[in-house]
Amino acid sequence: MSDVALTQRLTDIPGVTCDTSTTLADLTTLRLGGAPRLTARCATAEAAARAVCTLDERGVEPLIVGGGSNLVVADGPLDLVVVLLEDDAIRVDPATGIVRAAAGAVWDDVVRASVEAGLGGLECLSGIPGSAGATPVQNVGAYGAEIADVLTRVRLWDRRAGREEWVPASELDLAYRYSNLKFTHRALVLEVEFRLHTDGLSAPLRFGALARELGAAEPGERFPAARVREAVLRIRRGKAMVLDPEDYDTWSAGSFFTNPVVDAAVADAVQDKVGEASMPRFAAGEGRVKLSAAWLIERAGFPRGYPGEGAPARLSTRHTLALTNRGAASTEDLVGLARTVIAGVRREFGVELVPEPVWVGVAL
Repeated sequence: MSDVALTQRLTDIPGVTCDTSTTLADLTTLRLGGAPRLTARCATAEAAARAVCTLDERGVEPLIVGGGSNLVVADGPLDLVVVLLEDDAIRVDPATGIVRAAAGAVWDDVVRASVEAGLGGLECLSGIPGSAGATPVQNVGAYGAEIADVLTRVRLWDRRAGREEWVPASELDLAYRYSNLKFTHRALVLEVEFRLHTDGLSAPLRFGALARELGAAEPGERFPAARVREAVLRIRRGKAMVLDPEDYDTWSAGSFFTNPVVDAAVADAVQDKVGEASMPRFAAGEGRVKLSAAWLIERAGFPRGYPGEGAPARLSTRHTLALTNRGAASTEDLVGLARTVIAGVRREFGVELVPEPVWVGVAL
């Protein structure tokens, strides 16, 4: 089907508008990526579902985009159609603690709305870029909290069955930065639902640095959600992890690598080699240990800002776990930096770093 005919099919759907001028660099927080065949902007969940269905029926690859904060997209022309989720409705019930957010809602707007309504449970996830629809896909987490802690169900468009359904969180196989929605393309997230605390207090604090920032006297202490949100935003801004169009240190996909989970013997070997008793390590069950990817990167010889002034893609000058576009990078520049860091950590410690973003048209 020609692009003209496809555009007509899509624009016949109420709530869909199309353009051919938008690039993925316009839609991603890395400000990288080439031009798709066209972009279908969907104002409602129903429009998005029908657009994806239309593309599936015609064998055209859709790329679902919300906030674009977790995408690494190839340069140049792309043989795909972007389905851009623009439904940003947020519904908060302070009495029950139920929060529902359309997939296209800005995630931090969801967190702010819940905190302002006197609800607790999302505050540790403040400042994370991207859209609400992406949060269950990879079980977004930060500062000791995860979406899995509060997610009750997800409204999906099942692309295989061609139907819409609400699916309980228990059926998503949620784990560390994982759900059975990730990488499978089996369904489109239309809406998410959370059940939060109605007492205005945060979830129990599990992350040491955040607890210390708030002056917690013991593990698991709870604080007013608004106060925790302020502390989280303060810490994230200090690490350039809150998106700012004027600050290249924030032109990133957030934490680029997941924290590796390894056998305890591997963790012991890393610690013995570095000789640091304070090496961050966290029990991950059944003889497994979670290590800090940022710590490994630094100890492997990659300081903040690597490889230095003039490089189009660099590690953030404030947080080694973020790979950044300094304003004129290409996707290949970023991929080259990722390869260098992965190889260096593997060579130094025998630990394999796994990228967190979704790769489109490009691979390591």
